[in-house]
Amino acid sequence: MAHEKLEECVRSNLQLYLDDLQGQEPSNMYDMLLRVVEKPMLELVMEQTRNNQSRAAQWLGLNRNTLRKKLVDHGMLTTSVRS
Repeated sequence: MAHEKLEECVRSNLQLYLDDLQGQEPSNMYDMLLRVVEKPMLELVMEQTRNNQSRAAQWLGLNRNTLRKKLVDHGMLTTSVRS
């Protein structure tokens, strides 16, 4: 049931996005959608797992290194330079 509601939410918001374009052709919708969905998903999962990256990676079905890269890409984790 929650899965269907999430799909409905995404669909209705995509429709609003297309309506806002007022007939203009969209571009890079796939990348745009991934960007706008991925960050809040990562924020919520990290919050729910109390920033436990191993646990968050399990929840998301990702390798922990992949999760770390995504966190860095979204500015949610800083990389330290080792000397």
